Amino acid sequence: MARELVADHHGHRIHVEERPGDEPAIVLMHGFPDNRHLYDRVLPFLDGRRVVTFDFLGWGRSDKPVGYPHTATNQIGEVGAVMDALDLDEAVLVAHDASGPPAIDWAFSHPRRVAGLVLLNTYYGWHPALRAPEAIALYSTPVLRNLARAVVRRNERLDERLFTWQVGRFIRDADVRAELVPQLYADFRAARPAFWRLNDDLLGTVVSRRLRSGRLRDFDRPVRIVFGAADPYLNRRVAKRLHRLFPTSELHLLPTARHYVQVDEPQRVADLISSTGA
Repeated sequence: MARELVADHHGHRIHVEERPGDEPAIVLMHGFPDNRHLYDRVLPFLDGRRVVTFDFLGWGRSDKPVGYPHTATNQIGEVGAVMDALDLDEAVLVAHDASGPPAIDWAFSHPRRVAGLVLLNTYYGWHPALRAPEAIALYSTPVLRNLARAVVRRNERLDERLFTWQVGRFIRDADVRAELVPQLYADFRAARPAFWRLNDDLLGTVVSRRLRSGRLRDFDRPVRIVFGAADPYLNRRVAKRLHRLFPTSELHLLPTARHYVQVDEPQRVADLISSTGA
């Protein structure tokens, strides 16, 4: 059974769920446009381990403070708030999609508290192989994004159709897609301001991290890069780039899995997570 608790970050509540088990703890981080439920299919295969899931501020059951600066840099502090709230001296950090930059930055700054780092179809700095999903490009391109946001504010049905089409492309199996995508959209509606703010921050994030990426070669904790190789966006070339940034890392490409690799291959992903740093 999961224990629910709250981590405080500058007076805002981060919703956390913790499952008891063996150490080191595993901390699972979502990207956008999703939340902690992205790992629901992985959790049964991590039974027996201490596992932590949480929603970043603006997402899921966490606070959605008006005017809060949702940026990758602020999310570094949110990761730290969760680690401190649970007194985690050491943990395996698992990042997916947009949680890659804050997870990597926090791990680099606190290496002794990192038992291992697992990167699932994510990114750090800009690279020519990066391909933004169509909806992300629409909502992050200056000028165009203002028009797109104005349109979907007035047409909820169009917003839902775009979300369903885009997120549906992240999932391999039709039955899973039909079940999961509506659940994620139901939560996404309240998270839209955070989604748009993180899109505003996206270009600055990948450019600034590109300039810092060389330092990652000094990271000395175990790193596993686990990518769905059928993801056309955060693709195998992005995975190989991360592998070069972390020279001692292991690279695992799962041939038919897409962007939501933890949804397409939950048992395989769980096995790779649980054995990281062992």
